Amino acid sequence: MSDLDLLHFEQLKNEVQSQYLENHTPSFDDISKWKGIDIIYFQEDLRKIAKGNISEKTFYTYFKNSPVTKLPRIDMLNILSIYAGYVSWYDFKKKHLFSDEILKEYGEDDENLSEELQKELDQIPDLEEKPSISPKREINLPNDALKSEEKTDLQKSASENQSLKQNTSSFETYDTSEQKSTLSLVKKYIWLGISGVLAILVGLLGFKDELFSKKFYYSFIDADRNSKINAELQVQILKDNESPILYTAKPNEAFVYTTKSKSLTMVVSSPYYRTDTITRNLETAPEAENIELKPNDYAIMLFYYSKSLKDLKRKRETLNYLISDDALIYQVYDNETYGVETMDKQRYINLVTLPSTSLEKLEVIDTKNDKNNKIIMIKFKIPTDEKSL
Repeated sequence: MSDLDLLHFEQLKNEVQSQYLENHTPSFDDISKWKGIDIIYFQEDLRKIAKGNISEKTFYTYFKNSPVTKLPRIDMLNILSIYAGYVSWYDFKKKHLFSDEILKEYGEDDENLSEELQKELDQIPDLEEKPSISPKREINLPNDALKSEEKTDLQKSASENQSLKQNTSSFETYDTSEQKSTLSLVKKYIWLGISGVLAILVGLLGFKDELFSKKFYYSFIDADRNSKINAELQVQILKDNESPILYTAKPNEAFVYTTKSKSLTMVVSSPYYRTDTITRNLETAPEAENIELKPNDYAIMLFYYSKSLKDLKRKRETLNYLISDDALIYQVYDNETYGVETMDKQRYINLVTLPSTSLEKLEVIDTKNDKNNKIIMIKFKIPTDEKSL
């Protein structure tokens, strides 16, 4: 990647911005200031014209910072070039060449080619010399020398064997061998006993939690519908003098908790169910239990009307009734560049009534109601599972 490629990319960003401004009126003309609904509209226009997609993370990485220090992947460059009216990234660069850019590229290629050829020529003599070196290293000993070495080895081994036979025959007796065998057996049994005791102690220390712990199974039921809750639940375990421990209960599955304690206090929460604190005496509590949670009807209605694409007029009227005029609404982003964005009631309604495929992934994180059952706080996000380009 050269500095000229980075300059070409800055030119491409300007032309992408000009192409979008021809048919749209975003919050700002400068593409680096776009966010939220402006990015969603741009993603839809990019899918329509270039048949491609840009993730929100990629947009913040390459369009929020100027100038950039690295290029996106080639497929992203081709999509943006097609959107700007060119065949490909190569076609865009070809039509925006800087002075002497072609001559410099050919000059560098010729120099690189000549250097590679010179390296190959330098390696040819080395390849021819390697076979000639190996025969010189071979040393052929005369037959007489080999025979003399074999004879000396045979003589040494024979003498050593003779001395060993004499020593063993002169010192070995029946009494000593019997005493040695008895002592070795005693030592063997002692070490086996010690090893067995140590193994049992290690096993007790390693599995003491499993031996003295007990499992409890809690299934969460919708109190109005008398059916298992098909949504993730957050379970906080509270202990004295300790910070809460957070678990996640999976949809349609029992929450399993293993403990040695004699009591349990847990707080169960969800965006669509009212938070409930549950306390149990585990000495008398059953191992399996069904716990009812009261649904948050307004949060469920908000989630339904935010994702439904049918009858947009009725959808807008319902959301306008459910949400307070002074509601605080937060959009949470997955990237680190722009973490949270606030918006007013009307902008939120405009966003969720936009017929876009991005809304299929909308998740309501949290809601709050006032005394009149009006929603006064909404926290949501539109996650993306696309790879960074």
